[in-house]
Amino acid sequence: MKLRSLLIGVISVAIGVALIILLVRVGHIDVRATLSQLRHVKRIVFVKLVLLTGFHVFLSDQRWRSIDAVMRSTSDSVPPRTASFTVTSVGVVLGQILPVQVSMTAARTLGTHFYGRAVKRGTVGTLFEQSFDVLIAGLLVGASAITRYRRGGAVMWLACAATMVLAGLLLAGPAVAVVRRIAAAYAARNATTKSRILRCLSELGHSGLLDASLARRLAMLSVIRFVVIILMVGQTTKAIEAHIPLWHLAAAMPFVVVSCALAISPGGLGIGELTYATALNLFGTPLAVAAPWSLASRVLVTASCLVVAAFAVTLRCCLWAARKARSPLGTVPPAQRLTTPVEHA
Repeated sequence: MKLRSLLIGVISVAIGVALIILLVRVGHIDVRATLSQLRHVKRIVFVKLVLLTGFHVFLSDQRWRSIDAVMRSTSDSVPPRTASFTVTSVGVVLGQILPVQVSMTAARTLGTHFYGRAVKRGTVGTLFEQSFDVLIAGLLVGASAITRYRRGGAVMWLACAATMVLAGLLLAGPAVAVVRRIAAAYAARNATTKSRILRCLSELGHSGLLDASLARRLAMLSVIRFVVIILMVGQTTKAIEAHIPLWHLAAAMPFVVVSCALAISPGGLGIGELTYATALNLFGTPLAVAAPWSLASRVLVTASCLVVAAFAVTLRCCLWAARKARSPLGTVPPAQRLTTPVEHA
């Protein structure tokens, strides 16, 4: 099994590298010129990118905490905000080198190990949270497709996107109610079923996750997160002085989110860049501009994620060291640390 996993990993990396090479050749990317642009990025632009990345991580953490509040039992501990933010920021960094389906799930499962039921809270909670990103991206794919088909511009895309998102938010409650009824029906008829799918559906119905207000909150946070990501990539265009309209970035982003969610390459390497360059070209951005920008954006976003994660880990370590110094015994069990004011700062 280990050999199979290693083989899959090698193949996924090879696919990512091959797609990057393909993008470099098709887009006629001057690698030296791109590296030169990255070396001369303005500090103020990168600082803005880091701040937006931090807010992006915060929103992701808030979504997971909302889900965790529903999933955890009375015997589980509440992770401090600094701890969950740190774990989330580390998961975002891992998402640059691991498949996006694995990175955050692994980080949160390990991060909640000391707080009870790590697998359920870390794995199920994260997968449920990330499903809303795919849902919102799927709705916005429709807006982008309509805009491209009608050869519209920024106004048309904004109108279509707003309509799609509003419809999604309005239908969130009824959709959750329908799923909850289906889950309850299957749970009643198949109490002793051996079907894994039916058991999961039954457990989902009793988990508390199928709540209309929770679904609307998660969907709204995903919308805000999507806007923040657009602002982030907008900063990367300023960083290398690439002339790409912001609405082109917004219209292309849904395709990238969906493709990366289905990608098997590490962090969507190659697939994300190729999808972004292709989508931008469809909306009118020359491939000669879109291709090098997509590579530069990957580097800049990864760097900003590393800065945020480094800050979060440092802050967490400082708080832990301060708590340990104040403790008369020198060490305190993780569950007891949750009640201290320092940890909730």
